[in-house]
Amino acid sequence: MRLTEWTMEEVEQLIHFMTTNTWPYDVEESTGRALVERTVEEGGYESDDVKTFWAINEKDEKVGIVKLYDLLDELPIFDLRIADEYRGRGYGTKTLRALTEYVFRLPDEKMRLEGHIRQDHLVMRKTFERVGFVKEAHLRNAWFSPKENKYYDAVTYGMTREDFMKSRKDGSNDSHRAEEEMIRFTPLETERLRLVPPALSSVEAMTKLLNEAESLKEWFVWAQSFWTEEEVEQRIRKQMARFALHEQLTYQLIEKETGIHLGEVSLKTEEPSIPTYSLQFWLQPSYEGRGFMTEAIDRIVTFAFEQSFARRVQIACDEEHVVARALAERLGFKKEGVLMHHRLSADENHLRNTVIYARIE
Repeated sequence: MRLTEWTMEEVEQLIHFMTTNTWPYDVEESTGRALVERTVEEGGYESDDVKTFWAINEKDEKVGIVKLYDLLDELPIFDLRIADEYRGRGYGTKTLRALTEYVFRLPDEKMRLEGHIRQDHLVMRKTFERVGFVKEAHLRNAWFSPKENKYYDAVTYGMTREDFMKSRKDGSNDSHRAEEEMIRFTPLETERLRLVPPALSSVEAMTKLLNEAESLKEWFVWAQSFWTEEEVEQRIRKQMARFALHEQLTYQLIEKETGIHLGEVSLKTEEPSIPTYSLQFWLQPSYEGRGFMTEAIDRIVTFAFEQSFARRVQIACDEEHVVARALAERLGFKKEGVLMHHRLSADENHLRNTVIYARIE
């Protein structure tokens, strides 16, 4: 079971999911299209404070959806829904476990995760208990059902960071896997660099860095615009979420001697079944030619192979990007081919060719 972040391009899929399934223990047993559309427009499924994820099973089927609220706070709340046809197969438990892994491995270290349900929702109560949540409150006449014109009792279940860490220490919920995944959040080091996962504490430094990348406009779409601190904060939040989901492991490059941010390197998941990752990287132009990026990529690729979460790492770069091509060849990546007219230029005015390099375990 894995979680994949919902995007605004999937509004119709979301509407179909919400309107074709039944929610007997929700305030509204059925949900109409207009309500979902209005909620989307108001940021109720995606904003700085809310994120929504598809729950996807081993057959790549979207079996459910889970929404996280209050992400700007240390105490997020969630809403989990499994589609009618997939209920009774254990997907609720698997999804909730995946959600706890995501929340408690976010770099800003959430203190707890909680959920509120109707008191008679026995299946969900059992799901909470299986995953290790603790019943913390019983609220009398706190859940109104418009259809029945009746109030039900509500219950609150919570899991603290201490609960989560203790469950890993005790060996429950697949502690070996948890230990392996925790490795990926560990900052890496080279002789001259610290490679750290994205963090909100770096907003100011990264804003300055992104706006000093004038000469990178030829290669990167993001370099075409001026970045505000608010935009950089949103960018980092997305990086943090993708890091926690292991969709894209982004590391900020920091020079040890000065503490200055120099650039970024990321490993993006391309084919989980192999697994294959693609490398994306950039360096502040004034630091080019000093071996920093070679040092960083060598460390990250070695790390990926040593920890056995990658079998293939590839670099896809513009055919005319001679610096990136030289770096790939210097690090032992083999040229596999050229894709003709494969992409638009960063300014979207020209067709460009893409060269593929790869290293395998």
